[in-house]
Amino acid sequence: MVLALIAAFMVFVDGTIVNLTLAQLASHLHASRSELEWAVSAYTLSFAAVMLGAGAITDTLGAKRAFVAGLLVFTASSAVCAAATSMLVLNFARLVQGAGSALLLPSALILATASATDEQARHRLVGWWAAAGGVGMAAGPLLGGALVALANWRSVFAVNVVIGIPAALWSIRSMPTTARGSRRLDIAGMGCATALIGGLVFALVQAPAQGWLSPAVITAAALAVTGLVGFVWAERSTRAPLLPPGVYSDRRFVAAAAQGALFNFAFYGLLFAMSLMLQQGRGLSALVSGLLFLPLTGLISIGSICAAPLARRIGRPVVLGIGQAVLATTFLAVAWASTSSALWLLVLALVPAGFSSGLLVSTMTSQSIAAVEPALHGAASAVFNTSRQIGAAIGVAAFGPFLGGTHNLREGFIVCVVVGAAATAVALLLTALTRRATVAAAPRGSLNAQAPRATSSHDTPDNLPERA
Repeated sequence: MVLALIAAFMVFVDGTIVNLTLAQLASHLHASRSELEWAVSAYTLSFAAVMLGAGAITDTLGAKRAFVAGLLVFTASSAVCAAATSMLVLNFARLVQGAGSALLLPSALILATASATDEQARHRLVGWWAAAGGVGMAAGPLLGGALVALANWRSVFAVNVVIGIPAALWSIRSMPTTARGSRRLDIAGMGCATALIGGLVFALVQAPAQGWLSPAVITAAALAVTGLVGFVWAERSTRAPLLPPGVYSDRRFVAAAAQGALFNFAFYGLLFAMSLMLQQGRGLSALVSGLLFLPLTGLISIGSICAAPLARRIGRPVVLGIGQAVLATTFLAVAWASTSSALWLLVLALVPAGFSSGLLVSTMTSQSIAAVEPALHGAASAVFNTSRQIGAAIGVAAFGPFLGGTHNLREGFIVCVVVGAAATAVALLLTALTRRATVAAAPRGSLNAQAPRATSSHDTPDNLPERA
């Protein structure tokens, strides 16, 4: 259990900690804006690509083997990141690091709950696991700022090695071996999905610097289209598809996946833009910048705790609508606060942004899983996670050009935040349309059409963990 908590912390902290190294990377390694975008996007890109099949990989290898393999890959790639002398090496290592994280996540959850003797104990262990991830995500900016201030950007990656090596040795010696499953791997589907996601994100990141008609961007776009066509063909040809038809046939699930992508687009785009705005635009230190992130990341855990009771009381669609409305409004408040030299206004504006984000993360996860049959919960979770990571990668890729050059970062930041508000407004529209369609499809006189499903052991997804 302890090892699973450590793994969850490491995976989630690396999703946010690197944002506080961007200013030093630009200075020490002479990184361009697109290279800085890749320092963040490379991790989420490979995480998304491998996560789609991570459950099947874990089932095929066994939880212990998948955990140890993921931990070794994550630790070794972190060492390469720490020793990198160029952005090319760093970003390639970040790609590998994201793949290791994707292997760690589902295997760690299985191992965390292996000792549960009943359903209540299982949910309690899942809660601890989710809390470790939430603490990691919240601590990322602050920990990154502190490490950069005390040492330099290399320490952000070196700390993974310091933790990862003992954890790997401990897991090999003490972790019980788990049985392998009989599930077949959809290798063709995984390869095509990787080509699709990688080509799409590469084109979006490189196009502003190289031009949309440059050979590299055109090649990446062609790879993405080829990957899409190949993925559709592969999924129709295999008996064990990564994306079962029952997952995407429900409009509620499709809406939840789209909302997850839109949320991560806005949230991770904001993290990227805000880090550069505070350090390069306002000249603040990495430590002070990390502290300013706390109202945003720290309150996500509190919002997540409040989400399930609220959903039981007023229904998931209502919680989604409230959270999205508050977040969209808060984005506009952040844009206004950023025009003032007083930092306390920005801090106040970030408080409701963090809380509403916590409401949304938990509720969207619950909605995505409740929309499908229990047998498809694992596949739905993988697809939902993947859609969110794709949204995060595209958000960072899009917010880079919106942010502009170092001479006008404050103006560019306002543009970024307004775009984030617009993306959240689109998610709110999806919530309204989905709820209306569900009500219209429900039988007349049904009083529970919008009530949260919550009675069986399969319908308790509000406690499931999720990458924020």
